[in-house]
Amino acid sequence: MRIRVYYEDTDCGGIIYHTNYIKYCERDRSERFFNAKITPHQSTSGFVVRTLQADFIGSAALGDMLEVHSQVTKLKNVSVFLHQEIYKTLDHASQQPCRLKIFQMEVKLGHINFTTQSPCPIPMQFLEILRKS
Repeated sequence: MRIRVYYEDTDCGGIIYHTNYIKYCERDRSERFFNAKITPHQSTSGFVVRTLQADFIGSAALGDMLEVHSQVTKLKNVSVFLHQEIYKTLDHASQQPCRLKIFQMEVKLGHINFTTQSPCPIPMQFLEILRKS
């Protein structure tokens, strides 16, 4: 997924505010489902973040172009593990293309029943989408 950095994404120093990297990764996860014409939750169940480990390797600034990549590393009955990376692909200030890894994250998502707040099996249609990555 490609993203341009806008003013709203930056902090007072003109670089991406750190929590936005996590938002971009969530958007990329959701896009898998939207591309399959479904939403990443059902009326009674959905995914929640259980754990995450984030590494802030570099930075990006206003106007830069980014690419987010996600890979499922483990798929279980009620959880999914992903490795996600963000690359800067265009430095807006110099107008030079590049490919610099600026962020990576390991995330474990649990699938829960919204009413009981307890783990429940990932639906088959979700498993099929997750296996394609």
